[in-house]
Amino acid sequence: MTGAGVFHYKRNSIGPAQVLILAVLCTGFVMVAYPLFWVLMSSLKTTEEITLNVWAFPAEPQWQNYVNAWNRGISGYFVNSLIVTLSTIAGVLSLSSLCAYGLSRYKTPWLKYVLVVVMGGMMLNPQVCLVPLYGILTRLGIRNTYLALILPYVAFRLPLNTLLIRSFFLSVPKEIEESATLDGCGSLQIYGRIFLPMSRPILLTSAILTAYYAWNEFLFAIIFIDSNKYRTIPAGLMSFRDALQIDWGPLLAGMAISAVPIMIFFISVQKHFVRGMMAGSVKG
Repeated sequence: MTGAGVFHYKRNSIGPAQVLILAVLCTGFVMVAYPLFWVLMSSLKTTEEITLNVWAFPAEPQWQNYVNAWNRGISGYFVNSLIVTLSTIAGVLSLSSLCAYGLSRYKTPWLKYVLVVVMGGMMLNPQVCLVPLYGILTRLGIRNTYLALILPYVAFRLPLNTLLIRSFFLSVPKEIEESATLDGCGSLQIYGRIFLPMSRPILLTSAILTAYYAWNEFLFAIIFIDSNKYRTIPAGLMSFRDALQIDWGPLLAGMAISAVPIMIFFISVQKHFVRGMMAGSVKG
């Protein structure tokens, strides 16, 4: 050896397994990202460009498509979707966390039957309930209102989120609860001051899952709402087409606008989403 010294670096060899995993990940990324990229590019094209050359880039970006989409009702649909989604998240998180707290901390002979009922709710297909739900909402006089969407959304998201949050609550040490009881805390105080602050990752995970469902749900929104005053974005986009022609530019611009809030929300809390999914699957 000569000079100050020689440092030898050992390179990590990439085997066939790593290459296969990388190929699968790249394929998955392309499958997810390309449709979004195509929507964004097509939203900046005229209807003629979209029709004649689907795969080409826009010759001149048509930013007016976004202005037209916003002025043709997307602004109102956006506000409606925001109201419905935030209300659904608040209802699901409050009810499912309370149910999860009771199912995780109180032991009764009926617990296993209650869990069976909760899991049965996960297997209930929303499409099967369309006719009875329509009749119930009509009799209650809340069809064609925000509640016509919020109440069914909350009901159908409760089972999954209750089980997820319960799994997280089961991992909370009982010693913490016992210490709080000795300090004079009641059940609701323990729930509000100990369990909720500790369960932030799983609550954010539930919020993401609920927001994705409520923001993109189409079937209930198109059947239970008749007036444009209460339509959400998925149902409102139907007004951009008629029997003879579809104005593709504003329609795709509206789709791009509808995708932005969920993307921003997920990216901002993605680390909590991963932590919550891992924590919520530890115990059952």
